[in-house]
Amino acid sequence: MSENKRVPEQELALTDELIADYLLDNPEFFNRAPHVLTALRLADPHRGTISLVERQQQQLRQKVQSLEEEITQLMSVANHNERLFMLYSDLYLRLIDCDSAAELLDCLHRATTELLSLSQLKLWLTGEFSLDHASLSQNDCGGILQNRLAEEDYYFGRLQQSEQQLIFSGPTLGSVVLIKLSHEQQTLGFLAISSDDAEHFDPRMDTLLLGQFRKLVAKLLLQQLQQD
Repeated sequence: MSENKRVPEQELALTDELIADYLLDNPEFFNRAPHVLTALRLADPHRGTISLVERQQQQLRQKVQSLEEEITQLMSVANHNERLFMLYSDLYLRLIDCDSAAELLDCLHRATTELLSLSQLKLWLTGEFSLDHASLSQNDCGGILQNRLAEEDYYFGRLQQSEQQLIFSGPTLGSVVLIKLSHEQQTLGFLAISSDDAEHFDPRMDTLLLGQFRKLVAKLLLQQLQQD
């Protein structure tokens, strides 16, 4: 038998793929048989059976609803980012007006715990400076700096209990961000800020605002420490 012998149409097995390909290749089919559109009934988990037109309307409504939810979410994120931008802008002005390292830490503590509703703020310094403040971590955190911030400027997430004890002198239930402070290739130490929310500080967080914050705090802190 020749391999090119045509198979009779009645012997072709109809499959979903063949039907779909035919309808896609012949969009005029429904123009020739408009009664098929109204006669088709599709199973629906909520309404029993519906027509093809009703299914299309249903899909359009779902698509519109999905787009509306996406727009609402984007607007919410934009409003949140605008609020953060205003908070950071106000904080920068307050930090610039500080006359000492202690006053600068007071300002940072108020901003993080009151304005941003975060839990704790701690500063660890690599060198010895004449600074006495409740936000200053007195334990040796050099290992944390090396392990968490040797290659990165930030660490987001959870800390080991031993690390929590060294930085905060006690356990932290939520999440933490560590921010390396360096100015002109001199590493001063790091800021540690904790949140009671375990998901608040996430590794996927955007660092644009934090980057500006980190540079300004490091520069102002070094200036104040050298003057004190």
